[in-house]
Amino acid sequence: MKRILIALTFTLAPFFVSAQEEALEGNQQAEALAKQLQNPLASLISIPFQNNFDFGYDPADGSRWLMNIQPVIPMSISEDWNLIGRVILPIISQNDLYGPSGSQTGLGDALITGFFSPKAPTAGGMVWGVGPALSIPTATDDLLGSGQFSMGPSAVALVQKGSITYGALLNHIWSLFGSSDRADVNATYFQPFLAKNFPGGYALSLNTEILQIWDAHATSGTLHLVGSKVTNLGGQLVQFFVGPRIPLGNGNNASWGFRAGMTLLLPK
Repeated sequence: MKRILIALTFTLAPFFVSAQEEALEGNQQAEALAKQLQNPLASLISIPFQNNFDFGYDPADGSRWLMNIQPVIPMSISEDWNLIGRVILPIISQNDLYGPSGSQTGLGDALITGFFSPKAPTAGGMVWGVGPALSIPTATDDLLGSGQFSMGPSAVALVQKGSITYGALLNHIWSLFGSSDRADVNATYFQPFLAKNFPGGYALSLNTEILQIWDAHATSGTLHLVGSKVTNLGGQLVQFFVGPRIPLGNGNNASWGFRAGMTLLLPK
């Protein structure tokens, strides 16, 4: 019996070692991808499906579901520079968002951004990118979009030190042309962010998304505290995330909300 146990031990040991090595490699890959996802300029193709649920809009107790489909595609354009292309296509379903305004469901305005970014960080470790942002009036209902083609500059900068990432994204757009009976666009978007990564592909991020509509003197925004995990789902690398949305500003009439979704990862 003893000889049989010894033989089984030597026979099965390589399989256990192989399984442990695969698990370790999987955790290391998950941790590396989780860190890349904190960097909007990383050389990583990703497709987030970001669901935002908001409830209790004044004055008619309105609600809204907003799913942003946000493919991010990095491209090498020279030995020293990348171009990071990002599209945000919103799908919206809302009810009594502007008082007793009924229900609307469809597309919102698409936002296309291109960041020209050096491949190497600065001497201080900063990663940065600048480029144009273009808002296209793809909304299928007047209450889901601006009705204006708008454009302006966009910039992002961040630093990653160990497991910590911090930085900010900023853009400003003005109307170029569009429906004459719709208000002009003159808006600034600002998103500071802070993230902490943990072993096994886990992460916790804090960000504030603020939109300043200058002509209307309105500031709206949300504060997010989001937990996430990178994992392998049937051979597809994916990140799941969830967390609360806290309304900010005089232009956000929601009472509460939450964010949840998933990101498909396509590492090179």
